Amino acid sequence: MSKRCYYEVLGLDRTASPDELKKAYRQRALKYHPDRCPDDPNAEERFKEASEAYEVLSNPDKRDVYNRFGHAGLQNAGYQGFTSASDIFSSFTDIFDEFFGFGFGSGRRSTPSGDDARYDLDVSFEEAVFGKSVEIEFTRLIVCRSCGGSGARSEADVESCPTCRGRGTVVSGLGFVRLSSTCPRCRGLGKMVKVRCPVCKGKKLVKMKATVQVGIPAGVESGNYITLKSEGHETPGGHPGDLHVVFNVQKHEFFTRRNGNILCEAPISFTQAALGTRIEVPTLRASKRLTIAPGTQSGTVLRIEGEGVPGKGFYSSGDMLVKIIVKTPTRLTAEQEALLREYARLFGEEMPERKTGAFQRLTQKILM
Repeated sequence: MSKRCYYEVLGLDRTASPDELKKAYRQRALKYHPDRCPDDPNAEERFKEASEAYEVLSNPDKRDVYNRFGHAGLQNAGYQGFTSASDIFSSFTDIFDEFFGFGFGSGRRSTPSGDDARYDLDVSFEEAVFGKSVEIEFTRLIVCRSCGGSGARSEADVESCPTCRGRGTVVSGLGFVRLSSTCPRCRGLGKMVKVRCPVCKGKKLVKMKATVQVGIPAGVESGNYITLKSEGHETPGGHPGDLHVVFNVQKHEFFTRRNGNILCEAPISFTQAALGTRIEVPTLRASKRLTIAPGTQSGTVLRIEGEGVPGKGFYSSGDMLVKIIVKTPTRLTAEQEALLREYARLFGEEMPERKTGAFQRLTQKILM
């Protein structure tokens, strides 16, 4: 089944501000929250739909991809949405605290998450324009498989903390004023490790090489990124963090880019500009024949339609913009110079006589 437009889901237009997005999402989260609608079989699906819309539209980068390429663009970028209401609660902890207060449908709020990981991916100019799927290798922290994240050599090597007696907190103070604080010895865990795990050395985590498939969205620019859920670092007893893949688009020797348009320069001679001609211009797909009209001036920009960044969704393809550069000859034969002087005379232009002989050599010596 095809997904509904995110703006339609939240009842907003495409110019909605962040405050309007939050307000609209709050109304729907309250209306369709699974804890409030236990008898409505469609409530959880509506809740997930609204949450997915808010997650995308409240993130400037994801919103830009969605605005340009729709649901297909997000899918190519690796975005999968939410699989369950519990995923939503863990992702939107802060906003649900703001909406509902503590304890309302938090579900997994107390479950820890691993740290997010970052990978900087160099992308060629062509890959950034057309998009591509690539496999990357990166290093992530995973829970030690030898000790299961306990940090101990075996279960027998874990004991209750003698300071807090397994509670994780200690109470201090005199009289009626009693203060509870995290146990400084076990740091709130309530347990102590007698003999450390020989694999992770008691750190509970180990480094591991991991590979993952990354979809480079067509039209991506330097600084854009995609987030791969649960592909980041692990943590004992919790959920993995996310992996943020940041794109760095490499420069091209001939092309540059401005939004959806591809720009290049084409040098031509003075006579070609004056008389007109046809030239071959390379594009990212194939070369194109371009007509240069007689009298074309240096700096003139000609357009080849549809040869820019491919369009998706509501957006049409960009164009190729070719800037004409008229080259001035730097070395002339005597015949060429005579012809140009005759040309200048016919147009009524006064040209200084070329200095020759001893006078020219003296002038050059003075200038040096």
